[in-house]
Amino acid sequence: MIFHKIMRQGYLLTGIFSCLLTAGYAQEQEQKQEQPQERTNERPATIDSIDVVRDYRPILADAVKIRQSPDMSNKRQYQPELTYNILDKKLDINTGTKRLTIQEMPFTRTQTPSNNYAKIGAGNLGTLLGEVYLSSDYWVDTRVGGYVKHLNQQGAIEAQKFSSQQIGVFGRTILGPVTLDGELGYNRYGTRFYGLMNDAAGNNLNLDPTKQTFNDIYFTGELTSNYDEQATDAFSYSLKADAYGYSNAQATKENSFALAGYVNKQVGVFNVGANISGDFTSVKDAAYSFANNIAKVNPYIRFQGPNYNITLGAKFVAEFGDSSRTNIFPSAEIDFALVPQFAHLFGGINGDVNRTSVKELTKENPWLAALGTSNYIRNSVDRMYIFGGIKGNAGATFGYKVKAFYRRIENMPFYAIAPDAPYAFNLIYEDGDNASTIVGLEGEINVRVSEVVTLGGKLNFNEFDLQQQEEAWYTPKMRLSANARFNISDKLYIDGELLFQGQTYGLVQDPTIDLSSYAFTELSESGARKTTVPSFADLSAGAEYRATDRIGIYVRLNNMLGTNYERYLFYPRLGLNVIGGVNFSF
Repeated sequence: MIFHKIMRQGYLLTGIFSCLLTAGYAQEQEQKQEQPQERTNERPATIDSIDVVRDYRPILADAVKIRQSPDMSNKRQYQPELTYNILDKKLDINTGTKRLTIQEMPFTRTQTPSNNYAKIGAGNLGTLLGEVYLSSDYWVDTRVGGYVKHLNQQGAIEAQKFSSQQIGVFGRTILGPVTLDGELGYNRYGTRFYGLMNDAAGNNLNLDPTKQTFNDIYFTGELTSNYDEQATDAFSYSLKADAYGYSNAQATKENSFALAGYVNKQVGVFNVGANISGDFTSVKDAAYSFANNIAKVNPYIRFQGPNYNITLGAKFVAEFGDSSRTNIFPSAEIDFALVPQFAHLFGGINGDVNRTSVKELTKENPWLAALGTSNYIRNSVDRMYIFGGIKGNAGATFGYKVKAFYRRIENMPFYAIAPDAPYAFNLIYEDGDNASTIVGLEGEINVRVSEVVTLGGKLNFNEFDLQQQEEAWYTPKMRLSANARFNISDKLYIDGELLFQGQTYGLVQDPTIDLSSYAFTELSESGARKTTVPSFADLSAGAEYRATDRIGIYVRLNNMLGTNYERYLFYPRLGLNVIGGVNFSF
């Protein structure tokens, strides 16, 4: 049944489609029959020919035509009103980004540090040398360190012995606007009164050379303001303190404490300031004591320009203690750039009181006798000191300075053989009613010939016009010092030094001393004699070879000419002595 039903539906659909096709075919046949009746006069078209009846013109229907032309003068203005909401705070963008922080890196060095070293050496004449130097610059603004040194030698003459020890610690730090540095140390120097002198009969006048030892405990500290190049009205200042306790084997003691400072205020092209100091010193011996205090005030005003510097002021000096005295001295200096960086003219006039110190005297002459009523301390006074000269440089390879001066000075200290102890020296002073004069010339030069050779030297000439003393005892009129350094290679260095001193004169007041081996002149009926001390030259040289970056080998020759010259009468110096050893850097 289902099959027959489906068949009937198929027949019905087929019939409907057949009727639709028949109606469409009949309509098409009617159109074909009407067309030949309208075009009976046209000839049929062929493949190779086309007849054009009229030009083709597209024509729109009325329904799609626009009946109104556009008005080009009608412009529409579009100006929207804009509003802004400006925030008065920063946007907080929480996206995880933030300000970068610098990552601290561990401290590293580009090269091996060599701030520390140790040196050991030995040589003839029983020479032993040892040095240790330690320093730390781990901090950028602070430096601390310390050192220990030892040297001893023994000459060919009996009791001709020398020994020196030094130990000290130091530090320096920058604290914002100021710099603070200081040093604390101890120095010891030992020798003997080994002078060789005989009487007219040939008997030794120094049978038992006495030991001499100097002990020096010292401290120095300074606070200084840091210079600000940008400040046009800078205020600078400094404060310095020095103290020491000095003694020798003869129970002579000298204690000193000094404070010094300066203040300076820049006002345009002017500088106004003052130097102030106070020195408090006491000297004691078995039979002698002396309080020697000095206060100084030096106000000034300085005119400073690009090529000149003029300072005008005065110096007030007051001595007080066991003796008192007040002096006022002029103080003026000028520096003018004749040829900037190449030649500067300079000059000045001033005066001062020079403290006579046992410490400084015995550094110069360690065979000074004990102090007493006939051997006492007195300060010298520069009544007038006038100087002038020229200085300059030519780049970094040549520098020079020439200065001439004139000094009027009172109470100059000199040395003379003590009458009661011919192996020691007493102090004598040029203390006439009028000041003595010194006319001098100084010259200094430094030359860098090349990367290999460096030369330097200093020359002094002095002419004395004394009122009381016959000569400026043991003070040379001519003195020359020169040095040279040769960098042969990165590992080998050679240096040399030359010291030349013209002849000097010594005073012998004891008539029993034999001077047959010296040139001398009688000065008075008392037996005082002026003795000539010959000139001398001391040539020294040294070499160092750097075997590695850490280890070096060195050798040094002192007094290469081998002359037993005398700086002071009856005290010959050491002859040729050689020191060699090794130094270590770490």
